[in-house]
Amino acid sequence: MIPPRVVEALRGLARPVCAYVYDRATLRATAAGLRAALPPGTLLCYAVKANGHPDVVAALASTVDGLEVASGGELALARAAGAGLVMFGGPAKTDDALAAAIAAGATVNVESGHELRRLSLLAAAAGATVPVCLRVNRAGAPALHGSHRMTGVPTPFGIDETQLDDAVALAASLPGIEPVGYHLHAVSNNLDAAAHVAFVADAVGWSVAAARRHGIALRYVNTGGGLGIDYTGPARFDLAVLHDGLSKVELPDGARLVVEPGRFLAAGAGWYAAEVLDLKRTHGRWFAVLRGGTHHFRLPAAWGYSHPVAVLPVEHWSYPFQRPEVRDAPVDVAGELCTPRDVLARDVYVDALRVGDIMVFPRAGAYGWDISHHEFLRHPYPQMVVI
Repeated sequence: MIPPRVVEALRGLARPVCAYVYDRATLRATAAGLRAALPPGTLLCYAVKANGHPDVVAALASTVDGLEVASGGELALARAAGAGLVMFGGPAKTDDALAAAIAAGATVNVESGHELRRLSLLAAAAGATVPVCLRVNRAGAPALHGSHRMTGVPTPFGIDETQLDDAVALAASLPGIEPVGYHLHAVSNNLDAAAHVAFVADAVGWSVAAARRHGIALRYVNTGGGLGIDYTGPARFDLAVLHDGLSKVELPDGARLVVEPGRFLAAGAGWYAAEVLDLKRTHGRWFAVLRGGTHHFRLPAAWGYSHPVAVLPVEHWSYPFQRPEVRDAPVDVAGELCTPRDVLARDVYVDALRVGDIMVFPRAGAYGWDISHHEFLRHPYPQMVVI
C-alpha cells in the first residue's frame, strides 16, 4: 500500500514523524491519464482549492492547460506557478481579488448581478475588457450523486436559472464585460462516469441553446470538476466510460469544453503519515494515539468515515523499558488533540503495531491539509515533503 519512494522519504525524517508526502510523478501521471480520456481540444484546469502547496500547483501547472482558483491567495499561487490560463470562481470575490484577476488576464466565473457591476467598474478603471463565464444554478440538469451538491438546490453558488436572462442583459449593458460562456459545476466527488457523461452532454446542449438565445459567441462550456475518489472501497471513476461517452459530444466551432477537477488529480499523489506516540486500552478498545490528527487531515472527521491506513514498522527503540505493542486486534486511530472527535480511523485490524511505528494514510493529497484547522492547540505543523 505504501510506495517504496514514499517509505524512503518517511524513513529519512526526524522523529516523531509527522508529515505529508506529495509525489510529482503521480500528479503528472494522473493528469496525463485524465487528459487522454477527454475529447481533443478540452481545456483541463486544476482546481487549486484541493491542494495549494506551491510545488503541487507548479507540478500540475506544467502539465495541465490552466488553473482554477477561488480566492486572491490562490490567484497569487497560480501566477507564481506561471499558469497560462486562469479561471477565477467562487461566491465571495473581493474588489482586490477581482482587480488582481483583471491584471492577470483571468476569465472570471461571475456569480451574480452585483458581482458583474463591481467587475465592470474595476475593468473600466483598468482600461480592460474581462472575459466572463456566467455561473448558473440550473434546475433541470441530470442528477449527479456526490458529497456536495452545488446546483439544482438552494445554494449560494451561481445565478438562478430563472434570473439568467436579466443577468445576460445586464452584462451586455456594462462596459468592460465580455460574456464568453457558462459555468455549470454541479457536484463534488461523483464516482459515476456514465452519469457524468450525461451531465456534460446536457451542459453542452444547454449552453449552445442559451448562447444562441442570448447572442453570445460561445467560447467556453465549463462543467467544473466533480470527478470522484472512493476513499474506503474499490470503486473508481471509470475513465474509459468517460472517454467513450464524451467522444460523442460535439461542440460548435470556436467553443471549448472546460473541466476543473481538483480531488481527482491530487488525492492519489499524497500520503499523510504520523508516528504512534502511545497505545492504550480503555473500556475494551485499543487506541493508537498519533503525533498528528484531524488538525492536519480533517477529511475523515468532516465526512464521518474511517480512512484506510497502513503500518510502516520502525525498528528503532530508544527507551530503557519494554516497547508497548498490540497484536491481532482492532485499533482506533486517534490524534493528539484534546477532543474525542480527533479520530482518523476506527476498527483498523493490525497484525502488529508498536509505539514508534508510523501510520500512513494514502489518498491524502486533496482536501487534507488545506481544509484542516491547523492552529487548534498550536501543535507543530507536519513536515511537507515533495518527491
